[in-house]
Amino acid sequence: MPPTKLTTPLALLVPAEPLTRFSFAPFGDVIENPHPDVLPPAAAAAPLPPAVSASFSAVPANQGTAIKYQRVSRPLDLYPQAPSRAPGAPVVSLFSCAARALEPARPAAGSAPPISTLLPYATYAGPERAGRFRLRVLERHPFTTQTFVPLAAAAAVHAAAYLVVVAPTLASGRETEEEEEAALFPAPATGGKGPGMPDLARLRAFVAYPGQAVTYGAGTWHAPMVALGPQGTAVDFVVTQFASGVAAEDCQEVELEPASEGAGVVVQVPERMPPASKLLYDERLDMPVDVIWSSIRHVRRGVVGQSGPIAQYAAHGIGSCKV
Repeated sequence: MPPTKLTTPLALLVPAEPLTRFSFAPFGDVIENPHPDVLPPAAAAAPLPPAVSASFSAVPANQGTAIKYQRVSRPLDLYPQAPSRAPGAPVVSLFSCAARALEPARPAAGSAPPISTLLPYATYAGPERAGRFRLRVLERHPFTTQTFVPLAAAAAVHAAAYLVVVAPTLASGRETEEEEEAALFPAPATGGKGPGMPDLARLRAFVAYPGQAVTYGAGTWHAPMVALGPQGTAVDFVVTQFASGVAAEDCQEVELEPASEGAGVVVQVPERMPPASKLLYDERLDMPVDVIWSSIRHVRRGVVGQSGPIAQYAAHGIGSCKV
């Protein structure tokens, strides 16, 4: 299925956030060890700490030498609902993804070279060593979840971070059964303005680190994998999903075309970000500060309501924090 052209007048600069289960929940699952500091019990019969047992119904496994966190992500096969009714089959692939070259956050005089988001780029003399990723393509798999699990070899662990860019689907306003079926696909005949297109105004971006895998929910618009790291490196991923072999039902793509100079979608990627386990927490709301800031941005942009504690923070700022 050829990509659908989506012309956008928007000029968006989207800051990338640390990837957490809470912030990514509307789009899928984050798979990570919820208690990396807890080792399996010494004896097979020894109970797990209550806080560990409460995480994904954890139980001791392998004669007490392992902790099994159950159902950390749920594969979903929706191919029985596809128009062709072609059955989906489980597929396991290996993707080797080269680190993407990013645009400088603030270009220096002359032509600045591509920079790394993990290591300083020796010849880049700008005031910031961050980068920008210009989004040109979004894709979705309407009838299957898709899980990316990074493989980090010891020699390449510095390159095991990656960027996750996702967007919700625009409401279609469909009423008839025919419209319902058509909503499973982008609508080239309407210039990309039909049902099922990505909602660019609510696009989100996250930086994932070694030890974090991600599952895109079925039908979630997302960017093709963006590996981060020094040029000349790559990140390998094991990818699991379902597929039927019907191209238009397995994967659908949208190409973003700026309507004018200066339009388009750009993701601001910081050089380094703290792992999710090191995020600050706010005492009053008892949630990660990155989640609060994300919600504040949505309040200020009018995406969510103007009442409640998040709205108060949007007006008055974040208060006391703890690590």
